[in-house]
Amino acid sequence: MDISVVVPLYDEVESLPELTTWISRVMDENRFTYEIILVDDGSSDGSWDMIRRLQTNNPFIKGIKFRRNYGKSAALNTGFEAAQGDVVITMDADLQDSPDEIPELYRRITEEKYDLISGWKAKRHDPLSKTIPTKVYNAATRRMSGIHNLHDFNCGLKAYRKAVVKNIEVYGEMHRYIPVIAKWAGFVRIGEQLVEHRPRKYGRTKFGMSRFVNGLLDLLSIFFVGKFGKRPMHFFGTMGVLSFLAGTIIAIWIIWDKLYAIAHGIKIQRDVTAQPLFYIALVAIILGSQLFLTGFVAELVSRSASERNKYQIEEII
Repeated sequence: MDISVVVPLYDEVESLPELTTWISRVMDENRFTYEIILVDDGSSDGSWDMIRRLQTNNPFIKGIKFRRNYGKSAALNTGFEAAQGDVVITMDADLQDSPDEIPELYRRITEEKYDLISGWKAKRHDPLSKTIPTKVYNAATRRMSGIHNLHDFNCGLKAYRKAVVKNIEVYGEMHRYIPVIAKWAGFVRIGEQLVEHRPRKYGRTKFGMSRFVNGLLDLLSIFFVGKFGKRPMHFFGTMGVLSFLAGTIIAIWIIWDKLYAIAHGIKIQRDVTAQPLFYIALVAIILGSQLFLTGFVAELVSRSASERNKYQIEEII
């Protein structure tokens, strides 16, 4: 199979007929063998009934229905597991991504040997309250991840080599940073393609202002997990040892200072426990011990099997 198109959706019943027809037309015109995987993330507007109807008329459509809403990352991860195509294309279901971009994305993956191509919507049909924070997060992500050639990490329109989606895990709200996850997994041939951003035709956006706070937290999380996920002791242990050593050095200096004063008959102005340095040393030693133990426990946890990507799937067609 040439292409798997993975479409996560939540309450997009109105756009599904037009979207699937458009995708099928592009595929037929280019003689691609394909499948369209529609992942219903717990919709309540009749989207699943629409997917059933569309599937009876188009055998290339497949549907996966979550029992409840888990989020876009869960839908993408489940779609990746089901995908069989040599190239996997992801796009949103709101018709703001154009299926006409698919042939060029496919060509660049197969001929130019990219691992991942991310879309860049240079001209967006979004309010400033959404575009300005997006630019800030994209700049921060470029700096922290080292992927300097991407302008829009969160664009829903992306193309992947099959090996990429089969070897990465997307959970929580990490779909914003899939290129970063792919890079940490060793897929470094990451490119960008200028794509069209179409105005929303049906319904309304499902993302609120909380996505920007979550985006910052997810960025910090993916940076830490990518760098220290397999060796948490290197982070917590290093911080713990440094803190413990700092506290120990301060404590030794306080003790030596008192012993020196006693040996030379110098009047001691105040007790050791009355000095601020004493409490700084005490806190540093305790904190260092806790950080070291945290690293040890994290090492044990990291060796355990993860079950964070098990979801309740009600039906598959």
